[in-house]
Amino acid sequence: MSVNLTELVKRPGAGKAGKPVRVRANFFEVTNFANGNIHHYDVTLDPPSTPPAVQRKVWKTFEDTDGQGILKGIKTVYDGRKNVFSPKPLPLGEDNAKQFEVELQENSGPKRAGNVFKIRIKKAGEVNMEELRRFLTGQSACTSNCLTAIMVLDVLIRHVPSMLYNTVGRSFFTPADKRPLPNGAEVWQGFYQSARPTVGKMMINIDVSATAFYESGPLPEIVAKILGRRSVDELRRGIPDREISKLEKVLKSLRIQINHRGDKKLKYKVTKLTPSSAERTVFKDENQNELTVANYFAKQYNKRLSFPFLPCVVVKKDIFLPMEVCEVLPGQRYMKKLNERQTAEMIKFTCQKPNVRANKINQGMGLLQYRDNPYMREFGMSVKPEMAVVQARVLPTPKISYHKSSQEAEFAPMGGAWNLRGKKVAQGAVLGSWSVVNFAGNVPLPAIQRFVRELCQTFIDTGLNVVNRQPPITSADPQGNIDRTLKEAWLQAGNAAKATPQLIFCILPNTGVPLYAEIKRITDTVIGVPSQCVQSKHIADAKKQYCANVCLKVNMKLGGMNLFLSPPQIPFISQRPTIILGADVTHPAPGDMNRPSVAAVTASMDARASTYASAIRVQANRTEIIADLANMIKELLKTFYQSCGQKPERILFYRDGVSEGQFKQVMDSEVAAIKAACASLDKAYNPTITFLVVQKRHHARFFPIEMRDADRTGNCMPGTVVDTDIVHPFEFDFYLQSHAGLQGTSRPTHYHVLHDENKFTSDSLQELTYRLCYIYGRATRAVSIVPPAYYADLVATRARFHRRGENWSDTDATSESMDSEAQLASFAVVKPDLQKVMYFM
Repeated sequence: MSVNLTELVKRPGAGKAGKPVRVRANFFEVTNFANGNIHHYDVTLDPPSTPPAVQRKVWKTFEDTDGQGILKGIKTVYDGRKNVFSPKPLPLGEDNAKQFEVELQENSGPKRAGNVFKIRIKKAGEVNMEELRRFLTGQSACTSNCLTAIMVLDVLIRHVPSMLYNTVGRSFFTPADKRPLPNGAEVWQGFYQSARPTVGKMMINIDVSATAFYESGPLPEIVAKILGRRSVDELRRGIPDREISKLEKVLKSLRIQINHRGDKKLKYKVTKLTPSSAERTVFKDENQNELTVANYFAKQYNKRLSFPFLPCVVVKKDIFLPMEVCEVLPGQRYMKKLNERQTAEMIKFTCQKPNVRANKINQGMGLLQYRDNPYMREFGMSVKPEMAVVQARVLPTPKISYHKSSQEAEFAPMGGAWNLRGKKVAQGAVLGSWSVVNFAGNVPLPAIQRFVRELCQTFIDTGLNVVNRQPPITSADPQGNIDRTLKEAWLQAGNAAKATPQLIFCILPNTGVPLYAEIKRITDTVIGVPSQCVQSKHIADAKKQYCANVCLKVNMKLGGMNLFLSPPQIPFISQRPTIILGADVTHPAPGDMNRPSVAAVTASMDARASTYASAIRVQANRTEIIADLANMIKELLKTFYQSCGQKPERILFYRDGVSEGQFKQVMDSEVAAIKAACASLDKAYNPTITFLVVQKRHHARFFPIEMRDADRTGNCMPGTVVDTDIVHPFEFDFYLQSHAGLQGTSRPTHYHVLHDENKFTSDSLQELTYRLCYIYGRATRAVSIVPPAYYADLVATRARFHRRGENWSDTDATSESMDSEAQLASFAVVKPDLQKVMYFM
């Protein structure tokens, strides 16, 4: 074994703990790939602005004519951008470069100059496939040549499907089983595929995926759907201005074709809409006569418009088209954030039982044409048609502890879930000074009083000490001045109890974001008091279970502790002072280039790793590395010291939200930042650091083989861990499905250790990580991702609400008026006292 295989951490041997089970994983073994070198060519197309789909067409045309001689008897694969790989050298003369002209035969209209393309091909190098084999067997590091070799296989498996289906990233989509979504969208089913290096072999990871496309067809009907009308007729009175701008946002740059000129089905991109309808939009014809679009169409094409009340579509610079002569072309991806109704429908469509998903994946194998694929044959590549069978283990369930006065104070939950019957929280907070604000006008006072009584009773049963059971109740207008309302509620709480207010309890009319966002912004950053929101629908019949869940949240916000693991179960944390950190960076919605990214770090505060403090920073849009990590960690280390009077000797850092390509960069920058934070507190302070990445966005899925190894949803048991076969050839990574499935197919979490000074074994890190998943404070079930990372995600999400002047009612309305600098400045800071408690629960 060569010493320097990786700058990350080598796997310290596979884990042994737990009960062995066999599972299927959606990985298909590559049984064979090219032995010799693969020839790599650079391809440039003129004009350079040609879109990828057209580039593929051009290459296909070139290929169909034997590449004007150079591809005779050779099958090459093309990535749709600038790389072509060939199993044999291409005869390009002594310069190893040539230029060709290709003409695309488009079916629409006459030959245009725009249909002639120049292709320049020059040799870029050779890819040594042998080195990839050495990397897979742990004899060589992952060099850039290895990465290119993996890319060869990736391009090879994509080559045929990319000619047949719509391509998005690593997935292919087909309209075969499409379903409509609300507001003019539809969901297409597709398949994801990726060539992955695993232990000793290459594998193909195949998964089902789904994405939203625009519905295709006559534009007026689609416009009615986008605006949520039942038919175009409902728009006869014209479209309100507010909706015109919304519509324009959706239609901008959508591709359409016209149907009023016989065979000349010209295609265009929408540039904008006219502010007035077709019967009111005026332009000058070639003789400089003014006339409306509707009149022009009547005169020129003898076409009386059926929908003259709709605006016109503007294409090119100033061509006006009535909507009814336009059709939306199929296969255009819906790029915007889905709204609530669309998301709900989307989830219904994509949520599949494990066995259904496994069958779909196996069907995908055929659709993606792995069998008798002439290109794969030429490259000597073959793939096993069955999913890999992997040895997994189910780790033993930890015992969790509630207050010692509980029935069964320490117990091991069955099936990853439990309930609070007969349980009291480990440390109940004292609730003395609080008040209730009702923003839901329709709820009568007696109902609120009854709810508060019921809630207090549950609080007491669950182990909170409620000193004041009759908090002042005020009613407030949800459209009014929220800032003033909450400050008054704060004063009332303080006056009633003659003590600093601890909690403002808010009753909300619905789940509308704007009011919630404003309450959180004010209580978190202006007043500095924990707040608890509930929906008015729960007031009328306050269910025990609901009140208990609210209780868990409130107890943590007040600095209590709900549950913990006994010290022997978490030796790494309990034997020596240890801090556990979670970190996440959340980015704004796709296409939003103005709003900043938010970085959040959370840190455990005691030997039980149950209570956490947090820090937030806003940073430049879409930056993945946490810019101010050193200062955030310095703050949190100080808070840890204030909380338990010790300096952590060990640091365990769970980092969420990093993709593979950035491991090295993130590790170098962030491990250095942690060390800098320690050194800045004391030059001699040098705790041992373990840094690992937590990933949920991947396509590995596990399916139980024996029914006895499945839970009632057909998923693997909580605690299923995989660290062989389908993981990295030699780095320290593993998959852990720590949660019990609720719906659909469970997604295991992938953990990848980037840096380790604590000499973890596979067992010790896997067991610690799994056990921590049982003490996520606001649930009575094991969660799917380790709590510090989960908390960091909650904190980062909450921080989005701390912006002054955000328009929450229209999420598309990006604050275009503000540049990125002003954006960063518009975020308010959470009050220091709150940063030390779990206000974000």
